[in-house]
Amino acid sequence: MASRLWASKAASYLKISTFNRGFASVVKDLKYAESHEWVKVEGKSCTIGITDHAQDHLGDVVYVELPEVGAAVTQGGSFGAVESVKATSDINSPVSGKVVEVNEQLTGEPGLVNGSPYENGWIIKVEISDSNEANSLMDSKQYSKFCEEEDKH
Repeated sequence: MASRLWASKAASYLKISTFNRGFASVVKDLKYAESHEWVKVEGKSCTIGITDHAQDHLGDVVYVELPEVGAAVTQGGSFGAVESVKATSDINSPVSGKVVEVNEQLTGEPGLVNGSPYENGWIIKVEISDSNEANSLMDSKQYSKFCEEEDKH
């Protein structure tokens, strides 16, 4: 019991939501797309990855297809793919803009997407062209509820 309390306090400190059931973690202060990508907006720059929920459903990630730096991405459009032992899934951009950096570490260590989806497993960084697009995305509470509903089906 004490370890669960400690974990809950640690999660609170790290701004990670915890659930009583086996749901994946969701980070506050990020925005989420229905296709299970997250985005952290910082001014005109944003970092994009796939959510803990998505990586959990995919299973062990064995390959990440990355776009070229300079490529244009559009909100809802595919820019790459994640291949796991179970399936290959497109990665869609939650916002429109230009790719300014890709996570080259994923080429040699695609499992970072599983082990650290919100930190070391980020996929691309984008110079956002319309910061208002992020307003159409879900916050952490909305995304958690979305995942619960989706998992019921």
